[in-house]
Order: sequence, then C-alpha cells, then structure tokens
Amino acid sequence: MSSSDVEALQQRVGHFFRDPSLLERALTHSSLSAGRRVRDLERLEFLGDRVLGLFAAEALWRRYPDMEEGELAPRFNALVRKETCAKAALALGLDRALRMAPHEEESGGRRKKAILGDACEAFLGALYIDGGLEAARRAFDLFWTPDLEALSQAHRDAKTTLQEWSQERKKGPPRYVVTSAGGPAHAPAFKVEVRIDGYEPAEGAGRSKREAQMAAAEAFLIREGVWSGNE
Repeated sequence: MSSSDVEALQQRVGHFFRDPSLLERALTHSSLSAGRRVRDLERLEFLGDRVLGLFAAEALWRRYPDMEEGELAPRFNALVRKETCAKAALALGLDRALRMAPHEEESGGRRKKAILGDACEAFLGALYIDGGLEAARRAFDLFWTPDLEALSQAHRDAKTTLQEWSQERKKGPPRYVVTSAGGPAHAPAFKVEVRIDGYEPAEGAGRSKREAQMAAAEAFLIREGVWSGNE
C-alpha cells in the first residue's frame, strides 16, 4: 500500500478520513494480522455489509415501486453478493491500496474476489464510521447507482445457472465435493469440485463451503462458454 494509492482512493470517493487508522484498518487483510497484534478489516466488513444492504434495499425500493418483495429479493442479492462487491473494489481502486502478507500477494490476493469483496464492505463500513451515511453513499453512488438496472437484473447466481444448464442437458443436478478444508479459525479455506457426468470437474476456493461452491460453478460455466467471465 502506497500513500499515493491511499490518496487517490480518498479523492475518488470524495472523502478524506479524519481518523486515518480507520482507513488503514479497512485496507488490512487478515493475512497480515495472523499471529500479530494488527487490527484487520473483519469487524468493519461486518458493519459495511449492513451499510451496503441498506443502500441496496433503498435503491431497489425507489427504482421499482410496483415490485413485490419476492421480485426485489433476488435483485437485492445480486447487488450485495461478493462478486459484485469485488468488481466495486476494482472500480474504486481498493486492490492497489490493500495491505496483505507477502505470501497472499504472491498467490494473487489482489485479484481474489473474496478478498476484494471483503475489502469493499470494510471500506463502506469505515466511510460510515468516519463520515456518516452520506460519505458511504458517495462510494455506493460511484459504482452501484449508475448501473443499478444491469447489476440488479444479474440475479441468477453461478450455482443456480449451472443447475439449470445441467438439467437442460438431462445430466441431473451438479454434485459438489469438498476436496480440502483448512486454514486458521479466523481465515478458513475450502476447495470444492463441481462434477457433472460427461464433463471434467471444475474447482473453486473460498472462505466457506458455499463460497467455494459458487467459485467452482463459475469456473465450470466460464470454461464451457456459458459465461464470459464478466458476470
């Protein structure tokens, strides 16, 4: 993390932190805090997830006044899912400002959706604590608001899409198999294979079984040309 990256990030969202330690914490991945007295982004991520949820719910409520709750819910999930947050992190420049352990960076940590998604939520949480709802809303408005229609309509997740694709081909539902589970308690790591008869398995990794399953389903869809990789 360089001072110029942090400066550019604050300029982009139009908020300069009164408490720089909040921003530093939001940009510190847990790989750097493992076994050390370093405060990382996880508590701010917890808060930022709720801040994002509020903005997303309000935006949908205003944009679609005639929709029922059952129609709004999948659109809400599309706006707040980890993949969407990861794209927001890249758009805001969080990837360049993140602090992480060398081994995590060498393994491509700055491009991992789980890490980027967590950092995005933590950043929203930090903005809220330091500058209130309006500071956090400006970041929401930079990424989510201009493309709300497209983002909210992309409400089929990878597992749902893959299941429909598989059943259309009379292959039955995909099978998800955990191939490894480990990592410290604060940062669990799972690897999962998705298997469909007649096709090579595809693997995904994540901090929960569900996250790893989603990653495996997405990898399968991209490999088979069902998704382009930009979903």
